[in-house]
Amino acid sequence: MQPRNMSMSGVVDLAAVKAAGEAKAKAEQARAQAARTGGAGAVAPAALVIDVDEAGFERDVLQRSAEVPVVIDFWAEWCEPCKQLGPLLERLAVEYNGRFLLAKVDVDANQMLMQQFGIQGIPAVFAVVAGQALPLFQGAAPEAQIRETLDQLIQVGEERFGLTGIAVDPDGVRDAAPAEVPAGPYDALLEAAASALDANDFGGAVQAYKNVLTDDPANPEAKLGLAQAELLARVQTMDPQAVRKDAADNPGDVDAQVAAADLDLVGGHVEDAFSRLVEAVRRNTGDERNTARLRLLELFEVIGPDDPRVTAARTALARVLF
Repeated sequence: MQPRNMSMSGVVDLAAVKAAGEAKAKAEQARAQAARTGGAGAVAPAALVIDVDEAGFERDVLQRSAEVPVVIDFWAEWCEPCKQLGPLLERLAVEYNGRFLLAKVDVDANQMLMQQFGIQGIPAVFAVVAGQALPLFQGAAPEAQIRETLDQLIQVGEERFGLTGIAVDPDGVRDAAPAEVPAGPYDALLEAAASALDANDFGGAVQAYKNVLTDDPANPEAKLGLAQAELLARVQTMDPQAVRKDAADNPGDVDAQVAAADLDLVGGHVEDAFSRLVEAVRRNTGDERNTARLRLLELFEVIGPDDPRVTAARTALARVLF
């Protein structure tokens, strides 16, 4: 499963990078809150299958994907295979007891969504995890294959993005009044940092996250937020064309390669960013080597330590260092 950012344009702009980081941060926060409350806040099985349109897509799919994988079933009334696949997916959504949310999209009424996902035929099934789209399968598929795909999806959500899922009571009843979540010790500072990011006040966000890390150096939400805010602050003033020309003309210039790596990452070219910096580490010694190495570690934080691309780049870095 290879995710792509939900900008749908093939290029991740600053807003998309920020949204993906916020989704990961919300997942970390949700996990911490679930730990404090013992998993309070159940939903009924009927709430696990929802109809989604273009107007509610951001709220019902993108935002919810920060907490649980959202499986999207693209269907139409005239589609005979859809009439077989749809009920199966609905049954599995209930059977999986809240480990994924099923969103049903009528393509006749939502042509724009169909185009954005690049769908050529239906039924087509995608997933969105922490704001990123994953193609699952197209056409009717055997139940065993669907189960295997769902299991892989849930594993990706848990291991790569720390998604907590939706807890469901045994009797399937939504809690009338979910237990109030006790405030964490840094919730106010983290909220201030998120507000600064929303306002494009990257300097303020950097300082707010550093304030948290001063007291709690291992705080995962603050570490992710800091790396993200620092990247956005660096990139917002760049002239992409000039930066890329400088990097191409001066392959041995560490500063040029570091700046281009930032643009690579923001542009969605994660492997290119990592390989560029690994090569800069290999080419150089002393302070210049360390500059490239430290920037690579910072970009690892933006993507997340469990991402396989980070794992591969760490291995490559170790080879050139040792």
